[in-house]
Amino acid sequence: MSRETGRFVASMALAIAIVLGAGLPAAAQQGAQDGEWRYYGGDLGSTKYSPLDQINRDNVADLDIVWRWKTDNFGPQLDFNFQATPLMIDGVLYTTAGRRRNVVAIDAATGETLWMFRYDEGRRGEVAPLRSSSGRGVAHWSDGQGDDRIIHVTQGYHLVALDAETGRPVPTFGEDGIVDLYNGLYDGLDRPAIEDGQIGLNSPATVVNDVVVVGAALRAVAPAREFPAGFVRGFDVRTGEQLWVFHTIPQAGEFGNDTWEDGSWRYTGNTGAWAPMSGDEELGYVYVPVETPTNDLYGGHRPGDNLFAESIVCLDVRTGERVWHFQFIHHGIWDYDIPTAPTLIDLNVDGRVIKAVAQITKQAFTYVFDRATGEPLWPIEERPVPQSDVPGEQSAATQPFPTRPPAFDRQGVSEEDFLDFTAEIAAEARRIGGEYKQGPLYTPPILAGQDGFRGLLMLPHMTGGANWQGGAVDAETGILYVASITNPTIAGLVNDPDRTSMDLVGGGGRLRGRDALRQRQGCGEIGPLGLPLIKPPWGRITALDLNAGERLWTIANGPTPDCVANHPALSGLDIPRTGKPERSGILVTKTLLFAGEGSGLMATPTWAGGPMFYAYDKQTGDIIWEYELPKNQSGVPMTYMLDGKQYIALAIGARGQPAELIALALP
Repeated sequence: MSRETGRFVASMALAIAIVLGAGLPAAAQQGAQDGEWRYYGGDLGSTKYSPLDQINRDNVADLDIVWRWKTDNFGPQLDFNFQATPLMIDGVLYTTAGRRRNVVAIDAATGETLWMFRYDEGRRGEVAPLRSSSGRGVAHWSDGQGDDRIIHVTQGYHLVALDAETGRPVPTFGEDGIVDLYNGLYDGLDRPAIEDGQIGLNSPATVVNDVVVVGAALRAVAPAREFPAGFVRGFDVRTGEQLWVFHTIPQAGEFGNDTWEDGSWRYTGNTGAWAPMSGDEELGYVYVPVETPTNDLYGGHRPGDNLFAESIVCLDVRTGERVWHFQFIHHGIWDYDIPTAPTLIDLNVDGRVIKAVAQITKQAFTYVFDRATGEPLWPIEERPVPQSDVPGEQSAATQPFPTRPPAFDRQGVSEEDFLDFTAEIAAEARRIGGEYKQGPLYTPPILAGQDGFRGLLMLPHMTGGANWQGGAVDAETGILYVASITNPTIAGLVNDPDRTSMDLVGGGGRLRGRDALRQRQGCGEIGPLGLPLIKPPWGRITALDLNAGERLWTIANGPTPDCVANHPALSGLDIPRTGKPERSGILVTKTLLFAGEGSGLMATPTWAGGPMFYAYDKQTGDIIWEYELPKNQSGVPMTYMLDGKQYIALAIGARGQPAELIALALP
């Protein structure tokens, strides 16, 4: 099927959806309600917004830590990379913790542990692809009549339903409370078999209208072109019965199958949904962000546009049928998979109230659609892009560019982007940059050494731009706040049979030996005199007005790194606040915007984020308050009200130390 045919079919589906949705009420996304935090993103629309205002600009300086909960005793290794965001329901926090991904219930007022659940999966859990992380949290469901459940996906890819009061598995769910997610994924299909260590999920499941929707995360580099695919499934929240499966790689006879040419749909893998999802219960839709297919930087073995890779897909949660979709990247070869939950927000665009969904992407675009129909709020243009000359690769001729809102970070690399604090630094930056191919966004990766270049300088980085931390949107104003980094990837393709039997894989073009060591002792991977190659800000927060599709402001997130501020070549210069190249999880309340500097887990400690936590003015980005945490912020903050007191809770961690969940409140 040609791309033109695909557009015609999509437009027919769009017209039908408009007719069916015309009489539906406009359900506003108001953020977390009733002083609780019942969803990973605050509400089912993942706004990460709370209307609480006890903590405000007049008293935020009085905030202090009121309790600390440590993860020391929840696994054999320190869980310093604690990425979870807890839920708060009826005075209890629920989250995951520890390298074994235990589920814990914590008293929200005191930090006391109430119960813990751990499922011992043996080798299957020990070799899981995401075993180094505690996971990002859990989901919750209630029938409103006393049946309250915590829904959990284990390291080894089991789905578990726990009694929220006791932490015990619900015996009527699956087999004694547990569903094996290996089962049912490929029923009736001739697909590569699943082996332990290939598939898992780091994000919480999503529950929409009594259906648990589960995605998948897989190994980033597959050892062969034949690899498991991460299809999306729906399960009955009461029984654990699998209700449907949506093939993110369309199988024979399914819409989009012909975008996987030469039969590549039969064996290509990945293409999962590893990020959290969002849902609209009135529409009955779940919004699925889909990742890159096997492998990240080379797609010669999967010719075609490769639907539904690197797309947002809207599914009917009752049936799993596709309502609409939009593919952000055709035939992705940049690892620009969709890393964060779509954000649901009701907007007023040119006098029209629109139930919208906004998708933040790694490539620093924000795509905004009518969430009932999939119609873009502003035109999205298919524009010609540079073409690959790597043997066997067939890159797409065009890619979709949104006309609004503007990009929230730098895209593409040219000499204008190189650091130029002094003439000497500018000259050295140009010399180093000249060793790499440069070009606009969507310039394809090259062979390492091709035309004398070490590799391609790719900006944003293959991890973003934005990543799993995503952004937060003020449900009352329609202003989206997103954290991003400006730090290039070196994309050089090599033949490496030790990693994969496929022709090419990323990993070439990097510095080696003493050059690499010298750079790690400075800032970043390459750059003049041990400094970054690209101009600051290196870490930023951007405010986008989604009603108008305009950028309001951009600020540097964090101070100037020590490796820059103390560099002898910059002595006597007035270096502005540059931010640090780490993304921060953002929380928005009725009065303030809260964000830290990032996890501190960059490869170069002098280049990493620090332990500072900030309250910003939402209208200007000005810092109102700053606070030094015991460790770096590592999870997305949340807030709740309990017994008349507002709390802000967040996960923190540091290398070599146990992670913690802490709560701040007013005296």
